[in-house]
Amino acid sequence: MTEQQIIEEKSIKKTANERQFKGMSLSERKLARREKLIEAGIEAYGNHGFFSVTVKDICTEAKLTERYFYESFKKSEELFQTIFLQLIEKLQKTVMEGVMQAAPEPKNMIHSGLTALFTLLKDDPRVARIIYVDAMLVQELHNHATIQETMGRFDRMIHAFVMLMLPHIDRSEREISLVATGLNGYVTQIAVRWVMGGFKQSLEEIVTACEVVFIALINTFAQK
Repeated sequence: MTEQQIIEEKSIKKTANERQFKGMSLSERKLARREKLIEAGIEAYGNHGFFSVTVKDICTEAKLTERYFYESFKKSEELFQTIFLQLIEKLQKTVMEGVMQAAPEPKNMIHSGLTALFTLLKDDPRVARIIYVDAMLVQELHNHATIQETMGRFDRMIHAFVMLMLPHIDRSEREISLVATGLNGYVTQIAVRWVMGGFKQSLEEIVTACEVVFIALINTFAQK
């Protein structure tokens, strides 16, 4: 057998190993199982809390064996971190879309962005619990600086939001950055209280409580 024939035979074998099952290759099936685990994690963690859920619970929810869990994740904290970052990205995108839809009037942008944020949390309490309750308690996220980096992303988003509303603002970057961090912390604490309190206060009350601070900022920064 020539070298070329050997290469072709290996290629055929490799293709056979990737042969599709129900229209999916091995790699596609692995990715599909990973997505099922993520969906199961959102459901389990979001309804019962991270510390009440085991790997077995996740697998039962996903209708997969535990070996498939460890095919994609080393431990439950890794799955939780993956879910947390995915949900944060979704939340951030939702807020930005809300802000941009109401541009360019600053007060409308504030109202729309905050409404988008809190509506998402209320519509899907699982997301709210994972982001604003369990994520604050899972030490693994703090050890890997995931929480700090995530908060930094929201700080930067608010910073950009301020610059978008007040393009000619006469303030230093350092001052705007500090204020953005403060605003992020304020909204986060309101969200935590609302989520842990079972959404008892109305959406309108929560949005208004946050709007007051943002509008005060706009009025103060707009002054020469």
